[in-house]
Amino acid sequence: MKKLLLATAIAALSVSAAQAAPTLYGKAFVTTDYVNAELDRETMDGDTSISTDSDSVQINSNLSRLGFKGSEAMTANTDVIYQLEYGINIDDSGEDNIAFKSRDTYLGLVNKDFGQFRFGRNYSVSDYINNVTVTEGYWYNIGSSSLDEGTLSEALTLTDGSRINNSIIWFAPKYNDLPLELALQYSADEDFISESGRDAGYGASLMYNPGNGFTAGIALDDDMSIDGEILRGSATIDLSKYSAYPVKLGALYQQADYDGADEEDGLIISAKMGLANFARPATVYLQYNKTENLSGLNGNDSDQVVLGGTYSFKDNMIAHAYIGQNSADLDNGLFIVRDAETDQAGEVIDARGDADVFAIGAGLEYLF
Repeated sequence: MKKLLLATAIAALSVSAAQAAPTLYGKAFVTTDYVNAELDRETMDGDTSISTDSDSVQINSNLSRLGFKGSEAMTANTDVIYQLEYGINIDDSGEDNIAFKSRDTYLGLVNKDFGQFRFGRNYSVSDYINNVTVTEGYWYNIGSSSLDEGTLSEALTLTDGSRINNSIIWFAPKYNDLPLELALQYSADEDFISESGRDAGYGASLMYNPGNGFTAGIALDDDMSIDGEILRGSATIDLSKYSAYPVKLGALYQQADYDGADEEDGLIISAKMGLANFARPATVYLQYNKTENLSGLNGNDSDQVVLGGTYSFKDNMIAHAYIGQNSADLDNGLFIVRDAETDQAGEVIDARGDADVFAIGAGLEYLF
């Protein structure tokens, strides 16, 4: 009898230890890209004209990461959950490579009646309704809208949400099996100042997903990712649920209302199709981005179109290839004039001009 009790206790401890053990996961995604960038510009007074036409072959790490996550029962109805996720540039060990840069990192609770709470560094809830973006590698560049760098290392696109420090997210529990996913977010302003000067942020997202191939979402990001508001709406439809065509279509529209600046309008339209005549799963995709008043600067507009595809050697080994073009008309912005020989930053000028970035690349993504 004592042996039976001892065996039972050991088995219980083993189950408990297994439940508490974290899951190690990650992604290594490296591409080789040829990038050509052209910029024709002049100062706002028209006295100085500068033209740049350069190209390079780049080895790029794309959102490579390493993480730990897990959960453990606290009570019969409540679990503790956690995630520690860090991004790394596996292609570079220079000063710009910030090893283990924090991504979504949080400690939280899950209760079947009260929902899920996450405390820590969380992505803006506006991202929870973006199931429209299909571009990968070099062209996974939503949010590259900064104009003060003055270089063309990144093409210019619409504003995106960002990871928010000192934030809380609440995911509402399901109610009567309604196909709604509600999330609320609060970003704390921890400065020791008067309440009248406090600058806390708020966010909310709602996704409708009935499981029939159609989704629709709306989200608001207020004083979190930018000084101002981001209002975003999205919709997708999977035609394979209604016909023989294995195509998924998506559209996303947003307005970014910058404090003290103009309103940025952004649009993404995408299509992704599965290819049947391959031994393993393969897809081809096309995505178009259009942005007006980049970063709230009137007259700064861009258009981007990307064609790409994937091939899965295994579920966790995915080959990528793509080609794309981004063209921007810049009537209002700051540019850094670089020394042609040293490539060092020099004088900052107000300038206007036309920018074009062309990139073609391929690479391998490994998931573990």
